[in-house]
Amino acid sequence: MVKENEHPVILFDGVCNLCNNSVQFVIKNDKKKAFYFTSLQSNAGQQLLEQYRLSPDRFDSFVLIENKKAYTRSTAALRVVKRLGGLWTLLYGFIIIPPFIRNALYDWVARNRYQWFGKSESCMLPTPELKARFLN
Repeated sequence: MVKENEHPVILFDGVCNLCNNSVQFVIKNDKKKAFYFTSLQSNAGQQLLEQYRLSPDRFDSFVLIENKKAYTRSTAALRVVKRLGGLWTLLYGFIIIPPFIRNALYDWVARNRYQWFGKSESCMLPTPELKARFLN
Protein backbone atom coordinates (compact mmCIF):
# COMPACT_ATOMS: atom_id res chain seq x y z
CA MET A 1 0.00 0.00 0.00
CA VAL A 2 1.16 3.52 -0.79
CA LYS A 3 2.35 5.46 2.27
CA GLU A 4 0.42 8.67 1.56
CA ASN A 5 -1.67 7.95 4.64
CA GLU A 6 1.41 8.29 6.87
CA HIS A 7 3.69 10.73 5.04
CA PRO A 8 3.27 13.48 2.48
CA VAL A 9 4.22 12.17 -0.95
CA ILE A 10 5.78 14.27 -3.70
CA LEU A 11 5.10 13.19 -7.28
CA PHE A 12 7.49 14.60 -9.86
CA ASP A 13 8.46 14.23 -13.51
CA GLY A 14 11.13 11.55 -13.28
CA VAL A 15 12.97 12.54 -16.46
CA CYS A 16 13.02 16.31 -15.83
CA ASN A 17 16.38 17.60 -14.57
CA LEU A 18 14.73 20.57 -12.82
CA CYS A 19 12.29 18.22 -11.09
CA ASN A 20 15.04 15.81 -10.04
CA ASN A 21 17.09 18.72 -8.67
CA SER A 22 14.01 19.92 -6.78
CA VAL A 23 13.62 16.49 -5.21
CA GLN A 24 17.31 16.52 -4.23
CA PHE A 25 16.75 19.96 -2.67
CA VAL A 26 13.81 18.67 -0.63
CA ILE A 27 15.77 15.59 0.50
CA LYS A 28 18.68 17.78 1.62
CA ASN A 29 16.44 20.20 3.53
CA ASP A 30 13.86 17.74 4.89
CA LYS A 31 15.51 17.35 8.31
CA LYS A 32 12.56 15.35 9.67
CA LYS A 33 12.58 12.99 6.67
CA ALA A 34 8.84 13.55 6.39
CA PHE A 35 8.51 13.38 2.60
CA TYR A 36 8.26 10.32 0.43
CA PHE A 37 8.73 10.50 -3.33
CA THR A 38 7.66 8.85 -6.55
CA SER A 39 7.81 9.82 -10.18
CA LEU A 40 4.62 10.60 -12.03
CA GLN A 41 5.59 7.91 -14.54
CA SER A 42 6.02 5.10 -11.95
CA ASN A 43 3.36 2.54 -11.06
CA ALA A 44 2.93 4.13 -7.62
CA GLY A 45 2.70 7.58 -9.21
CA GLN A 46 0.12 6.41 -11.71
CA GLN A 47 -1.87 4.74 -8.92
CA LEU A 48 -1.89 7.97 -6.88
CA LEU A 49 -2.86 10.07 -9.89
CA GLU A 50 -5.79 7.76 -10.54
CA GLN A 51 -6.77 7.66 -6.86
CA TYR A 52 -6.87 11.47 -6.68
CA ARG A 53 -8.49 11.85 -10.11
CA LEU A 54 -5.54 13.62 -11.72
CA SER A 55 -4.49 13.18 -15.33
CA PRO A 56 -2.25 10.09 -15.66
CA ASP A 57 -0.53 11.37 -18.80
CA ARG A 58 0.26 14.93 -17.79
CA PHE A 59 3.80 15.09 -16.40
CA ASP A 60 4.19 18.87 -16.21
CA SER A 61 2.77 19.23 -12.71
CA PHE A 62 4.39 18.87 -9.33
CA VAL A 63 1.96 17.04 -7.03
CA LEU A 64 1.87 16.82 -3.26
CA ILE A 65 -0.37 14.30 -1.54
CA GLU A 66 -0.83 15.46 2.03
CA ASN A 67 -3.52 14.52 4.57
CA LYS A 68 -5.41 12.58 1.88
CA LYS A 69 -5.63 15.62 -0.40
CA ALA A 70 -3.79 16.35 -3.66
CA TYR A 71 -2.18 19.72 -4.28
CA THR A 72 -0.68 20.63 -7.64
CA ARG A 73 1.60 23.16 -9.27
CA SER A 74 2.54 26.25 -7.24
CA THR A 75 0.33 25.34 -4.28
CA ALA A 76 2.09 21.98 -3.95
CA ALA A 77 5.53 23.60 -4.12
CA LEU A 78 4.63 26.22 -1.53
CA ARG A 79 3.20 23.62 0.85
CA VAL A 80 6.44 21.65 0.55
CA VAL A 81 8.66 24.61 1.47
CA LYS A 82 6.34 25.39 4.38
CA ARG A 83 7.02 21.91 5.82
CA LEU A 84 10.79 22.17 5.35
CA GLY A 85 11.04 24.61 8.24
CA GLY A 86 13.67 27.23 8.83
CA LEU A 87 13.85 30.20 6.50
CA TRP A 88 12.23 28.16 3.71
CA THR A 89 8.87 28.62 5.41
CA LEU A 90 9.02 32.32 4.53
CA LEU A 91 8.45 31.37 0.89
CA TYR A 92 5.01 30.13 1.90
CA GLY A 93 4.03 33.80 2.12
CA PHE A 94 3.65 33.71 -1.66
CA ILE A 95 0.45 31.71 -1.07
CA ILE A 96 -1.34 35.10 -0.78
CA ILE A 97 -0.77 35.66 -4.50
CA PRO A 98 -3.86 34.44 -6.33
CA PRO A 99 -3.38 30.94 -7.78
CA PHE A 100 -4.09 32.08 -11.34
CA ILE A 101 -1.03 34.36 -11.15
CA ARG A 102 1.22 31.84 -9.34
CA ASN A 103 0.20 29.04 -11.68
CA ALA A 104 0.75 31.17 -14.79
CA LEU A 105 4.39 31.55 -13.75
CA TYR A 106 4.55 27.87 -12.78
CA ASP A 107 3.12 26.81 -16.17
CA TRP A 108 5.59 29.02 -18.05
CA VAL A 109 8.53 27.34 -16.29
CA ALA A 110 6.93 23.89 -16.75
CA ARG A 111 6.55 24.45 -20.51
CA ASN A 112 10.21 25.39 -20.84
CA ARG A 113 11.82 23.10 -18.25
CA TYR A 114 13.29 20.58 -20.71
CA GLN A 115 14.73 23.34 -22.89
CA TRP A 116 16.24 25.25 -19.97
CA PHE A 117 17.30 22.41 -17.66
CA GLY A 118 17.43 19.33 -19.88
CA LYS A 119 15.89 15.91 -19.75
CA SER A 120 17.22 12.52 -18.62
CA GLU A 121 16.76 9.32 -20.57
CA SER A 122 15.35 7.57 -17.50
CA CYS A 123 13.97 8.31 -14.06
CA MET A 124 16.31 9.10 -11.20
CA LEU A 125 17.50 6.11 -9.18
CA PRO A 126 17.68 6.81 -5.45
CA THR A 127 20.77 5.88 -3.49
CA PRO A 128 20.42 2.79 -1.29
CA GLU A 129 19.99 4.92 1.86
CA LEU A 130 17.19 6.95 0.20
CA LYS A 131 15.45 4.00 -1.43
CA ALA A 132 13.08 3.53 1.54
CA ARG A 133 11.65 7.02 0.93
CA PHE A 134 10.80 6.29 -2.71
CA LEU A 135 7.59 4.46 -3.57
CA ASN A 136 7.80 1.72 -6.19
